[in-house]
Amino acid sequence: MAECVRLDSSTSSHTMDKSITLPPDEIFRNLENAKRFAIDIGGSLTKLAYYSTVQHKVAKVRSFDHSTKEAASDKLYEISVQEEVTARLHFIKFENAYIETCLDFIKDHLVNTETKVIKATGGGAHKFKELIERKLGLKVDKEDEMTCLIKGCNFVLRNIPHEAFVYAKHADSEFRFQTTQPDIFPYLLVNIGSGVSIVKVESEDKFERIGGSSIGGGTFWGLGALLTKTKRFDELLQLASKGQHTSVDMLVKDIYGGSYGSLGLTGDLIASSFGKSATADKEFSKEDMAKSLLHMISNDIGQLACLYAKLHNLSRVYFGGFFIRGHPVTMHTITYSINFFTKGEVQALFLRHEGYLGAIGAFLKGAEEDNPNQYSWGENYAGSSGLMSVSPDMNPMQRARSGTFDMLEMDRLERQLVNLPLLQDASSYIPDTMDLTEDALAREYWLYCFEEALDGVVKRAVASQPDMPEASERAEKFRQKYRHKLQTLRQQPFAYGSLTVRSLLDTREHCLNEFNFPDPYSKIKQKENDMALKYYQKAVKSLEELSWEERQFALVRGVLAGNVFDWGAKAVSDVLESDPEFGFEEAKRQLEERPWLVDSYDQWLERLKGPPHKCALFFVDNSGVDIILGVMPFVRELLSRGTEVVLASNSGPALNDVTNGELQILTEKIAAMDPVIQAGLREDRLMLVQSGSSSPCLDLSRLDKVLAMVVRERQTDLVIIEGMGRAIHTNYYAMLSCESLKMAVIKNSWLADRLGGKLFSVVFKYEVPAEKPSQHSAALTPS
Repeated sequence: MAECVRLDSSTSSHTMDKSITLPPDEIFRNLENAKRFAIDIGGSLTKLAYYSTVQHKVAKVRSFDHSTKEAASDKLYEISVQEEVTARLHFIKFENAYIETCLDFIKDHLVNTETKVIKATGGGAHKFKELIERKLGLKVDKEDEMTCLIKGCNFVLRNIPHEAFVYAKHADSEFRFQTTQPDIFPYLLVNIGSGVSIVKVESEDKFERIGGSSIGGGTFWGLGALLTKTKRFDELLQLASKGQHTSVDMLVKDIYGGSYGSLGLTGDLIASSFGKSATADKEFSKEDMAKSLLHMISNDIGQLACLYAKLHNLSRVYFGGFFIRGHPVTMHTITYSINFFTKGEVQALFLRHEGYLGAIGAFLKGAEEDNPNQYSWGENYAGSSGLMSVSPDMNPMQRARSGTFDMLEMDRLERQLVNLPLLQDASSYIPDTMDLTEDALAREYWLYCFEEALDGVVKRAVASQPDMPEASERAEKFRQKYRHKLQTLRQQPFAYGSLTVRSLLDTREHCLNEFNFPDPYSKIKQKENDMALKYYQKAVKSLEELSWEERQFALVRGVLAGNVFDWGAKAVSDVLESDPEFGFEEAKRQLEERPWLVDSYDQWLERLKGPPHKCALFFVDNSGVDIILGVMPFVRELLSRGTEVVLASNSGPALNDVTNGELQILTEKIAAMDPVIQAGLREDRLMLVQSGSSSPCLDLSRLDKVLAMVVRERQTDLVIIEGMGRAIHTNYYAMLSCESLKMAVIKNSWLADRLGGKLFSVVFKYEVPAEKPSQHSAALTPS
């Protein structure tokens, strides 16, 4: 959220001052490059959408041509920072009282737009049509409200992994986020505005309104105003949150003295809404009447939704509309009602960006010629407000609702992302091993960890751009932005969905990119790659001198030792900073002896005595020693066995993880000195593919479509996942339909202690889908 700064301090607290100063860097970002607009105007809130082209820096690597003068450099490749243009969607939500000021601001800062039309939806689109056309000089083209709503809903469900959530008022975490389904259809959307519309959605363009009711949010607001004399909707909900409906409602026990057992009715069920007001000779409080009214409306809507869900055999029911709008009290009553009428068989689902659906849909209608649905999009945490609780009890940082702006930004991704075809059940796959939203101790530790690491990240960012004098200033802005994000997440851990180590890492990467630090570890990676290559032939020669069984163990120890070289782990980065001579052999000595914390090595060895795998998909981790001296000899052995290998590396930089661009150059260099690798490349038995990720962790439900195609075509029957981020923070419990091998060294003492191990404990987890997990591996559980 971004605050507005008032200019007139004499304004009464009950009158909204429209003369505000808007911080453009925080709200209408990149407006000078806006290309297309859409607007959704409701009864009290305006949602503006626009598309912009964003110019930002990207790190590129290029191999030196050693046949020319460039050969004077002893470096393997050169690093350059280049400008790249990408597409971004911006969505801003603000109160209608600010609409004129915001339109003036847009008009003053609009530079490069070529559009002549603004798509509009919502009940206020007609009311403000003349104002919009006069201020912006754009023709208002009104779109059907329900069509926009459905298009927007489909878009967020498809592109934002933790979009839908269940609300649990009394749980440790009030928001329980749901796994994104591979197929989002069919579903029921219950839109509660003034009335209620119930819509069955079967595909991107096929939906129908199957029912509804005139008893909706407008009924609650209207009757509430008559009963309490309170005119503002939010104030009415505030009254309801403090009320006791049992003072006004007649319960089953008020009639029968207890429960009605033969009908299965408990004593505390409402038998008659407002039933006591007809007989009791007393005044009822505004709070109690508001609460009773809220229950009455919610129960009616809940029962109606359940009946339609059963009639059409739908298990996914999403609720939206201004009646919901993220209010805990309305979400709780709807949830209770759905749970009661379906006996827990159907969950009430709410959407993190429910307020933006109309604006998103209107924008998509106007952008149909560009076919935005052919791309994958990702939420930019650096420019998005996140979900904010409006309950004062839940959020002491909550600012006054008037004068605040919510933002959502979505970046178009270079690669179309899909599920890994080898997931055993994509609908139940959860990438993250630990949910920090629900684990307060873990949450506090990791937030502290990331805050403590900030100085090191800033230092690294500045050092990566020695020729840019303004780098220090940008790095300081990054520090402030990311620290603010951490402070927000401490108060609102659910702001961007389930809080995990992965989301903290990704937020940091987004903030670094925001201030043009595309690859802070580029020079470290370059140096470590150059150094490790010098030892490659020696490492391979020593392995070839071993017996077959000794070699298999040495190869595994090599991968594990290589994985120690992780600049994302403080315990390791401190060693690497203080002791530049720390090398591969030293890392091997740091590893714990067998039996390891999780140890399936014997089963793996037995499997290797059998026929070779057809194709292995290997998700790699770090640059330098890890990829060159650890992974490549392991890959070499697989190729020698007759197994094809697909190496999947990051599309973009994250920490010191090897990128696809770097891996292409490294593999060519290794092939020049290793005939096994060279033959693998020449015969197309060794293939390098982008993962589609720019994260130190791994989400197997959002992978490059090309990688998924290769996995299918090559009939992959082994998946290897390496590293703490990819195999422990994520995917430890991932179930695959083929054999899998997860290898990692635990380089964080707190996590090691939590998992019953110690620093540099080893996880070697080999799984076969035909067996139960308990038969061949241990689970990581807190000791």
